[in-house]
Amino acid sequence: MIPYLIPFNKPAYIPESEAYVSEALKSGHLSGDGPFTKRCHTLIQEITSAPKALLTTNCTHALEMAAILLDLKPGDEVIVPSFTFVSTVNAFVLRGAKPVFIDVRPDTLNLDETQLEALITPRTKAIFVVHYAGVGCEMDVINAIAQKHNIPVVEDNAHGLFAKYKGKNLGTFGALATQSFHETKNVSSGEGGALLINNPVFNDRAEIIREKGTNRSRFFRGQVDKYTWVDIGSSYLPSELVAALLCAQLEAGPKIQAKRKSVCTTYRNELTTWAEKLGARLPYVPEYCVEPSHMFYLLMPDLDTRTRFIQWMKSQNVLCVFHYLPLHLSDMGLSFGGKPGDCPVTEDISDRLVRLPLFYDLTDSELAYILETMHAFAG
Repeated sequence: MIPYLIPFNKPAYIPESEAYVSEALKSGHLSGDGPFTKRCHTLIQEITSAPKALLTTNCTHALEMAAILLDLKPGDEVIVPSFTFVSTVNAFVLRGAKPVFIDVRPDTLNLDETQLEALITPRTKAIFVVHYAGVGCEMDVINAIAQKHNIPVVEDNAHGLFAKYKGKNLGTFGALATQSFHETKNVSSGEGGALLINNPVFNDRAEIIREKGTNRSRFFRGQVDKYTWVDIGSSYLPSELVAALLCAQLEAGPKIQAKRKSVCTTYRNELTTWAEKLGARLPYVPEYCVEPSHMFYLLMPDLDTRTRFIQWMKSQNVLCVFHYLPLHLSDMGLSFGGKPGDCPVTEDISDRLVRLPLFYDLTDSELAYILETMHAFAG
């Protein structure tokens, strides 16, 4: 028996991180946009194929930058899935915009594109999509609708680094996209994020917003002889220590991905029959999507089964966790007019979804123990 708790998540330990952080410490440059930040920008652009990437302190701040770049104002509406993390919504609520919650598909748990056009009004100023578990939303349909109504799309791609939809990298379908490097993500700097800019019209202003509303970046490139306050903004730059840590993780991306994919493959192979007998469902991935092994979840038959499963696994030293609660039924969501029944799929799956441990340093013996414990669950 495993005598210790197997956590739900553990950030990948990459030995090169220590050398990179030490190099940053000795360099004398600890503030943002130093050599390691620039290396991260290049690596992220290579991984995602995005034309421009800007490192941020976290994904929340990348989302806030997107909201500022879109000039969201009080009275504007933004369509967003109810089944997502609160940062996705807070980014534009902070600008005074109103969330219009859309339900998700029962298969991929992504925004239901068949409901999208009916929610568009003259006040709709953006569509925020979330690629749940790194499985791509139906971007062909979503972008066609957005283009028809001249509405920009922003991808919350916090789960989707290394993922593809119909051969194209997630994070490159919207005018803007955001990445997360939180410790729960495949590649992590503890906290951290990035804004991906696919429409070059946003390039210059994004740099200004990120640098406290100043044209400091242009100054350091020698484009102006002094820098000054030219727009609204904030300090969205991570330190070089964070960038050094992230740089090592990004470089180790293929190794991290191979291990996580192996764990997910084992889960799927070993749990297919078990799940069918229990009345549970494994993650659905369309054949034209490449998922990034960010998450392995189960949809239990009901809330009671999920509760008993989580309790059973924890009693055996394995931590499994649920995920998002419906935002339209939160205190804030209700204040924006949300009510029970608005997003029935979200309300249903939120009660039934449970996530299994998945991380780079998960050992073979730990994985075997998790599976053994699951098979012993009485159901």
